[in-house]
Amino acid sequence: MQPPRTTSPEAERAYHLVTGLQHALVDALSKVSQSLGDGGGFKPVEWLRENGRHGGGVRFMAADQKLFNRASVNVSQIHYDDLPEKALGSATAISTIIHPLNPHAPSMHMHISWTEMKNGSGYWRMMADLNPSIPLESATLEFSNCLKSAAPNQYAEGAAQGDRYFNIPALGRHRGVSHFYLENYHTDDSQADFELANSIGNAVIQCYSQLLSTAIEQNPNPSSEDFQQQLSYHTLYMFQVLTLDRGTTSGLLVNNQNDIGILGSLPSHIDRDLLASWKQKLESPQDQLLEAILAPLPELSPCPIGDEIKQALAEGIRAHYQAHPQALDMQASGNVIPPTVENHR
Repeated sequence: MQPPRTTSPEAERAYHLVTGLQHALVDALSKVSQSLGDGGGFKPVEWLRENGRHGGGVRFMAADQKLFNRASVNVSQIHYDDLPEKALGSATAISTIIHPLNPHAPSMHMHISWTEMKNGSGYWRMMADLNPSIPLESATLEFSNCLKSAAPNQYAEGAAQGDRYFNIPALGRHRGVSHFYLENYHTDDSQADFELANSIGNAVIQCYSQLLSTAIEQNPNPSSEDFQQQLSYHTLYMFQVLTLDRGTTSGLLVNNQNDIGILGSLPSHIDRDLLASWKQKLESPQDQLLEAILAPLPELSPCPIGDEIKQALAEGIRAHYQAHPQALDMQASGNVIPPTVENHR
């Protein structure tokens, strides 16, 4: 049962955009599943905000255990039409992360959202980044070129903001190899803004599905060393998401009704010892945050990250920022810091 949506025409149009992108991505990846995986494709999971009173969403979770390490394609729409005291009217988004099982196939993250205030103003957030365990220069170039083609006038700014956002200062490196990020994007031409969001989303879907197929076809038999490199990279990915990613943290602080979905970007296993070794690189109080992250992780190698662990991680992260709200200033940002948590209050 789908929850009722907001009455805003702009938010309704954004909802159709993101659901269209969701189905296009799931369809593209399902074709790869049929040809190179076990055919399991994706399964839908519904979640509701306040039993649907304020919206909710559907995420498609990968069921193909041959093709995917973990994959989630989530669409949500949160709205507050019935709460006049809130400044936020609605927030409509697609957020997806794909972690292939083959270490030579890159991970991909994409987020496109429309935020609308009750005063009639609104803005887009557009993100896309390629995150390989084993980088390949030709794949990096292809992904970057696809973004250039989709957003020729915005690419330079998006790439600069993306490189800033996905930098990991404590480790002296970036999370991925090609980053694009436009925050608080809006012009006087709302139709052009809408078309830009749609163009970026469809270009990334087409490009990534081809990169995924090519990487698997060209590397059918990964070595144990390849899988170890992937495990180390997945550890770095989780480190960045849980200690720096402002969108993840904001989602956890706004509400606790979709914790598993918000942490759907986490890979299935990480190297716990490697993660623990980075504590000494963090400034206070983020060293305490890493302690809270490590606390529920079993001392296994590889260390599994299942739903129970995700729930415990979400609760630990919330508790940390409730105790140390100033630490939010240490999170990643582009040129503009979105007031996501304040918007929902």
